Parts: sequence; C-alpha cells; structure tokens
Amino acid sequence: GAAGCGCALGFSVAFSLPLIFPCAPAALRIHEYLYFQVLSPGDIRGSVPRFPSFPSMGYEQIHLVPAEPPEACGELRNGVFIQDQIALVERGGCSFLSKTRVIQEHGGRAVIIADNAYDNDSFYIEMIQDSTRRTADIPALFLLGRDGYMIRRSLEQHGLPWAVISIPVNVTSIPTYEMMQPPWTFW
Repeated sequence: GAAGCGCALGFSVAFSLPLIFPCAPAALRIHEYLYFQVLSPGDIRGSVPRFPSFPSMGYEQIHLVPAEPPEACGELRNGVFIQDQIALVERGGCSFLSKTRVIQEHGGRAVIIADNAYDNDSFYIEMIQDSTRRTADIPALFLLGRDGYMIRRSLEQHGLPWAVISIPVNVTSIPTYEMMQPPWTFW
C-alpha cells in the first residue's frame, strides 16, 4: 500500500512550498522532488509544490479539494467532490493512514496532508504506518502547515470549493530565477 512509510518533500510555488511522500522507492532521496503547479485561484496561481516522484501519476488539470471536515477522519461532507480528485486534508485527529483510506474510500486519486501547525514553514513530519495491518492504494503527501493554510485561506476568500492544479510539472528546464517563492514564504 502507498501509505505506510514516509520521506520529506516540499511544495514550491513559481512561488515554493513542502511535503512528505510515504513509501517512496528506496532509491528516492529526500532532495528529489516532483512539482505541481496551482493554476487557480489567481492569487496563488503559479504555485509549484514539490513532491518525490510519482511514476504513475500525471494530471494536466485536477482539482485540489479541501476536505470537510479538514481532518478527514470519517465521513466527509464534501465527499462527492473528492471523487477522482486530489484531497487537501489537515493533520490531527487520526493517523495519516486513516486519512488516506478515507480519501481513497471517497474515490480520491491522492491526498495531501497539511500540518495543523499553521505557522510551520520549515519542519517536515514523517508520516509513519499506524499499528494496524491496513494499507492504502493512493499516494499520500505531507505539506507544511503554512502552505496548506494559505491554500485553504485563498479558496475561502474567493468562495471556491477547490483549486485547480497540474501535477507533475517538469521544472528541470526552468531557470532558478524564474522560480518564485509564494508571497508568504521568504528565501
């Protein structure tokens, strides 16, 4: 299953932000990333969060849907919107694996778990297997609290039910000076 072990990653934003990918291949190192780009809403457009590689995942446009309730430990009020999309959930209330399974049961393609410490802009948390034998079949990633908060806040301010993202984005040919940090992150 996809949700058992973890390694750190980041979320970058033509601005730049952080995440953790459980059960990454053994050869994958903490500094190897896969990027995604926020296409809307406009105030965070160009966001390019980075994750370790997902060889089988690729979406030109997919919704990043904040789960309701945010902790996603049980039935979701907006579960119908999670179907075939990527869910944004908040850390806390239950294990990372439980959250991943809830999103999987609602038909989500992946889950991004943001730290519940909204001021966390630099510390990654390792997502570990809980003590059960349960597994999950969708990718799970960890996002820094500040980044998750800012995405949710932007969506709430615009009255939007989701962001539109593209994942992965090939940034190897983009000069470093063209990669910007999100407005809430300092170099």
